[in-house]
Amino acid sequence: MDGNETAQIMENGDLLPNDLELARRARHGDLAAFHGLVDRHASYLFGLAVSLVGNAADAEDIVQEAFFGAFRGLRGFQERSSVKTWLTQILVRQAARVFRLGRRRGPGVVQFDAESPSGPSVPSATSRADAQMDVNAAIQSLRPDHREVIVLRELEGMSYEEIAQVLAIPRGTVESRLHRARQQLREVLRDYLM
Repeated sequence: MDGNETAQIMENGDLLPNDLELARRARHGDLAAFHGLVDRHASYLFGLAVSLVGNAADAEDIVQEAFFGAFRGLRGFQERSSVKTWLTQILVRQAARVFRLGRRRGPGVVQFDAESPSGPSVPSATSRADAQMDVNAAIQSLRPDHREVIVLRELEGMSYEEIAQVLAIPRGTVESRLHRARQQLREVLRDYLM
C-alpha cells in the first residue's frame, strides 16, 4: 500500500484517517471525507492526466470526471486495491474515453523534473526546452495503450504489477506494450540518443 494508506500524524499529534477510512466514511454519505480524498489525490491525478492527454485544459476536465465517477462508484469500491490505485484506474479510463471521442484540445507540455546540470557541456535552456517539447510530442504520438504504460511506468514510477492492476490487463501485456512503446520512442527520439 502507498503512504496515504497508513495513518498520518498532524502537527498537534492527532491521527488523520487513512484513505480507506475516508473512502468508507464517504461511502456512508460523509462529504467531508470525500473532499479529504480529493485534497490528497487531486495534484497527483492532475499530473497524471496532463501526461496522458498532453494539455492542462483536458486534464482538468478528466480529473473532475474521474472524481465524479469515483463519488458515484464508492459503493462499488471493494478495497482490493489502494484508493490511489482505484482513482488512477478511473482516471486512465476517463483519459482513454477522451481520446476515443476525439475531444482533445491540443498538445501541451509534459513537465519533467530536471536536475540543475553543471559543467562545460551543459545544454542551453532553449535546447533543453526544445528537447522537452520533442519528448512530449513523442509521448503524445504513441498509441493510447502504449502511452498509458509509458506514462505510468516512466513518469509515475509504477511497478509492472501496479500498471497491470490499474489497466486491468495481464503483466505480460504490460511488458509487451512497454517494449513496443520504448522501441517507438527510441526511433522517434534517435537524434537525442546518439
